[in-house]
Amino acid sequence: MVKILVVDDEKDLEVLIKQKFRKKIREKEYEFLFAINGKDAIKKIEEMPDVDVVLSDINMPEMDGLTLLGELNELCPLVKSIMVSAYGDMDNIRTAMNRGAFDFVTKPINFKDLSITVEKAIKQAFQLKETLKAIKENNILKMYVDENVLNFMGGGVFESKIMDNEIIEATVVFIDVCDFTSISESSSPDTVVKMINNYFDLMVNEIVSNDGLIDKFMGDAIMAVFKGEFHLDRAIDSALAIRNKLVDKNATENFVPKVSISIGLKSGEMISGNIGSESLKRLDYTVIGDTVNTASRLQDAANANQIIIAHDCYEMIKESFKCISLGEIQVKNKRNPIKIYEVLE
Repeated sequence: MVKILVVDDEKDLEVLIKQKFRKKIREKEYEFLFAINGKDAIKKIEEMPDVDVVLSDINMPEMDGLTLLGELNELCPLVKSIMVSAYGDMDNIRTAMNRGAFDFVTKPINFKDLSITVEKAIKQAFQLKETLKAIKENNILKMYVDENVLNFMGGGVFESKIMDNEIIEATVVFIDVCDFTSISESSSPDTVVKMINNYFDLMVNEIVSNDGLIDKFMGDAIMAVFKGEFHLDRAIDSALAIRNKLVDKNATENFVPKVSISIGLKSGEMISGNIGSESLKRLDYTVIGDTVNTASRLQDAANANQIIIAHDCYEMIKESFKCISLGEIQVKNKRNPIKIYEVLE
């Protein structure tokens, strides 16, 4: 059932609406709610946030229709707003359209025209909601995108802005399939793609089960990000589970070809934001910075089935995980060498 909120301080309009749309109301296609001004409308929407269309007068006491329109853009931007204005009031009409109104009708209201306008607004509102539903249900998108982003897309704060760029505290994990180049050179394309997808499925399942996010697939490697409480511990749990399950898989005869992985991870501050080319309209919501670069270098330093961390991470998890010192390595763009450790279990 479509919910339509009518906002007008003239009580006669409520009677007219119920008369003109009585068939739609009787057949339970439309449900009408009524408010006497903008403030009352906001209260109604807070009580019933599943309103699809708002039909609002412009001139009202306490909060006028134009102010309400601005509030609606923040409160429920998926709602389609139809503004009612006196004939010839072009300044208000232009302001309403500039503020995101879907359409407008003039007084005295032509109910045939209003009915057509409402149907168009409902159609667009439903199309947008179906699109968002499809996006949220897309499992591939869920692997790439933070759950908060999905909630952002479907929730109260939506299209008016893209996700803010910010500095976050998190753990980045790089997982690389060792010797993949030689395997790809000696196998058919179908075999190579099937193999790498099998390995990626194994890795993704463990990352997601530990509340990690797949930032991107990079050829034969995965970059994952862990945020929130105990992000470093969860990242290491995920890395250990991936390594151990891969070893178990390699022990079975039907999981071929048999490969190993190398893992590097690092915790710390990083910049989270939309990175890419605006001119190409290709932006990835990702993380960048020294922590990310160092995690990548640690993965480069790892041998087959090794999980490598730096000294600062070791100090944070040494009482929870068994590690051994591997000495120091020189890292590109770092003046001083980094002391590294292998996580065993």
